[in-house]
Amino acid sequence: MIAIPAMDIIDGSCVRLRMGDYSSKRVYDSNPLEVAKRFADAGLKQLHLVDLDGAKAGHVVNMKVLESIATHTDLVIDVGGGLQSPQDFSSVFSAGAHMATVGSLAARDRGTTLELLATWGAQKLILGADCSDGKIAISGWASMTDLELHEFVAAYLAEGFLKVVSTDISKDGMLGGPATNMYVQLLEEMRERALPIELIASGGIRNLVDLDTLSQAGLYGAIIGKALYEGKIDADQLATWQAAGSGLDVG
Repeated sequence: MIAIPAMDIIDGSCVRLRMGDYSSKRVYDSNPLEVAKRFADAGLKQLHLVDLDGAKAGHVVNMKVLESIATHTDLVIDVGGGLQSPQDFSSVFSAGAHMATVGSLAARDRGTTLELLATWGAQKLILGADCSDGKIAISGWASMTDLELHEFVAAYLAEGFLKVVSTDISKDGMLGGPATNMYVQLLEEMRERALPIELIASGGIRNLVDLDTLSQAGLYGAIIGKALYEGKIDADQLATWQAAGSGLDVG
C-alpha cells in the first residue's frame, strides 16, 4: 500500500479543515513548495494536492502551487478540487499533474466524465467518491446527493475506472481513525461484482497502526493529512514505513 501525504490549499497556503468545514480552517504553512520538498527529501513519492478554493468556487484557483511543486520536485502529484470541465483537466496535466480526481463532475455529468476517461485513461484519472452516511457529497462537501456510494463506484468501475479515492466526511481531520469498515465493505462488494478497484483511503488516519490496518484490509493507498501536520507521524517515519511495505511503484 502506498502512503500519500496530503496538501490542502487555501489562499496559496497549506491548511487543514475538520469534516470539510471551511470555518474550521487552520493554516500550517504559507509555503507549499517547502512542505512538498520536505516530503520528497524524506523519500515519499506521491502528493495528494487539493485546491480547496477551487472546490468551493467550481473552477481551478491555485494553479501556481501545482506548477511550482511539479517544477521543483519529482513527486507524483494527484490533484483535485475545482475540476469541472475538460479544459480544467487539460490545464492541470499541462501544469505537471500526473493524476487528477473526477469528483463532483462525476456525480453531475456522467457523459463528460466518460469522455474524460476515454481521453486520459484509467491510470491518470481517479474517481472521487467522498460520502456522508453512504451518500456522495459534492462541491467541496457543501452539497449532498442521493447517489449511494457502492452503486456510484460500481457504475464507473464498470466503465473502466480503476482508481477510487473515498473519504468518510465524518472522519476527515478528526484523528479518530479511518473508516476501515466502509472500505472493507466496498472492496468486498466490488470483488463480488468482479470489478477491479484500486481503493485509496482518506480521512482519520492518526498513526502507523492505522496504515497497517488499511494495508492488511487490501487498500491500494492511504492519504495522510492532519497526522502529518500535527506531528503524530513525521515524513521520515512515513517514508520508512513505505519502504518496509509493499514497495509499490507509483511512477
